[in-house]
Amino acid sequence: ERKCDFYSSHFSCICQDRSLLVATQLIPGIDSSQRHLGFVWGPGDLLAYETQYKPTGAQHAAQSCPFVHVVRKDEDIYSPILRKLFNESHHIFVGLQNMKDDVPSKNKKHQYVTHVSKNYRSVIRACMEELQRTASDIIPRWFECMFIRQVSILLAVELIWNLCEVLFIEAAPAGSLLLHLLDWVRLHKADVDEKAQEVLQSECPAEHQAYWDVTVCYILQGRIDEARQILLKQASQQPAARVTFKLMDSLLMKMPIYNPGGTQTLTEFDVKWRRWHQECDRCLQDNSFASHPHLELICKILVGDEDTLLEQREHLSTWYHFLVTRLLYCHPTVKPTELHYYAQASMDMFLDGRSAPEPLDSILLAAFEFDIHQVIKDCSIALNNWWFVAHLTDLLDHCKLLQSHNLHFGSNLREFLLLEYASGLFTHHSLWQLAVDYFDHCPEFGRVYLELQIERVPLDTERKALKVLRICEQRQMAEQVRSICKIMAKKALRNNRLGSALSWSIRAKDAAFATLISERFLQDYCTHGTFSDLDLIDNLGSAMLLSDRLTFLGKYREFHKLYAEKQFAEAARLLLSLMTAKIAPRSFWMTLLTDALPLLEQKQVIFSADQTYELMHCLEELTTGKVAPETELSMQDNIEATKIELLRLALARNLALAIVKEGTLEA
Repeated sequence: ERKCDFYSSHFSCICQDRSLLVATQLIPGIDSSQRHLGFVWGPGDLLAYETQYKPTGAQHAAQSCPFVHVVRKDEDIYSPILRKLFNESHHIFVGLQNMKDDVPSKNKKHQYVTHVSKNYRSVIRACMEELQRTASDIIPRWFECMFIRQVSILLAVELIWNLCEVLFIEAAPAGSLLLHLLDWVRLHKADVDEKAQEVLQSECPAEHQAYWDVTVCYILQGRIDEARQILLKQASQQPAARVTFKLMDSLLMKMPIYNPGGTQTLTEFDVKWRRWHQECDRCLQDNSFASHPHLELICKILVGDEDTLLEQREHLSTWYHFLVTRLLYCHPTVKPTELHYYAQASMDMFLDGRSAPEPLDSILLAAFEFDIHQVIKDCSIALNNWWFVAHLTDLLDHCKLLQSHNLHFGSNLREFLLLEYASGLFTHHSLWQLAVDYFDHCPEFGRVYLELQIERVPLDTERKALKVLRICEQRQMAEQVRSICKIMAKKALRNNRLGSALSWSIRAKDAAFATLISERFLQDYCTHGTFSDLDLIDNLGSAMLLSDRLTFLGKYREFHKLYAEKQFAEAARLLLSLMTAKIAPRSFWMTLLTDALPLLEQKQVIFSADQTYELMHCLEELTTGKVAPETELSMQDNIEATKIELLRLALARNLALAIVKEGTLEA
């Protein structure tokens, strides 16, 4: 694992304030000791207000707070840097769900899950590093404190995740377990490397004030090779004590380290380690290092003297570092089932009543007790969002570690936490798209939640509406598709964008709304003499069958195209069929008859005698009172009267020509 200077600069935040995991939000102006607090849950926010009800024993309260406060449940999703955490972890999550098809072997599956866990942690670390860089560039003090707090929370999250990876996912046996725990402590207690670099780069490392602190820290972390290298600096400066330093170097060199891939069994290692431990104890009893207090201190650590280890609280910083060091020098072959005993004892000894256990301590202790559900429960309470528990639970579920734990209200623990996390993402203007995949992988209630949440997505733009629509169409959510299309059609109609409104109503298969929009198209044509959105009308295809009015609109546009292409006979037949088949609205007949005038005035006869009689019949219907009231009013206009006279003359002339032509042909 790569160790970053980043860890050393912020790990002390966790050590000094392990209570930072619990976030308490005080609402200004509200005194909960004097008045009860009322609240209303929303999809993403909480409305809080002061009520008139007083708690038992409350004194006379001052004037109540007149404000309603909006409280966000999850502020982290609005952080630009933490949004990267959500985006990156989403890709890892989706990849893990597809593991069943890609990884057939059980052994390979375990390796893949471990790899996924490390990927999650690398994303957490990347976000922490970026938060640190951002915090150093920000001038406002309160803003910097907010970033540092986020970093500290992420450090705690990665600390818990790493331990869960060691104990639950890798499930290391005795011997290997301690090696994993040592790596865990070294990764999260990397400040010794920074000090060591400072010491080694000085003019005389052996005389540096932090020299022995670095040496002791190396020993406490089990970094024996580094400790030997740095002790050589001191040995070269003290020729008189060279024998003593050589003896210490011999003890360190002989210290057995278990090799899981080697041929040595755990029993053989344990025998070898006990012999080495006895040798260290003899050296201590013989006062071999009495002349050199620092080396004597190191020897006491090697024999696992508890009083000596507790004196190193400043270097150990935390009880779990103390635990791992104690196991290294007292119980290197500790079994997983014994961890909880040593963890509880180490925490009691290290805290020693000086401070009460904080939430982070309780979570780590539950992990050492292999109580997965308690870890998840405590993290759900302590952390300020569902990201950690949702992804960790999903990972543990893939390891078949949560199969026995079902909730009393229908869903299992994994699905419940994923639903809560995804519901929070849906309140964000862009992260809602990630939530869709989380709902997809919740087989019991995921679709129900998605149907409810997708309707709450604000359709601010047509582009966003198309995204939402595509999601619904891919999942065959017909009701939501219709709802979205209707909403967008009404928005477009309010903005007088008839083409867009018609397109959305066709997608919604809403015949009534398509009829309304078609009427608007015809009204605009009557007013301006041209159609808007010709591309849409020309390419209606089978969609024009959605409603009679839309069919008429499409056919009427087809008449105009035939006329423009000088296909007069086909245009005349289509125009007449629109009226005789009652497809055209009666109020539009005068417009159609007016459109027939140029065809009637052609030199060649376009309308036959029978067709002309049909046109004359339609005109008579309009002029004999079988018309709508608004048409009757328009007939009083001189222009309309002139049109009717022109139509009658044109029809009479065309009828005469048609009869002559047809009679000549018969003769």
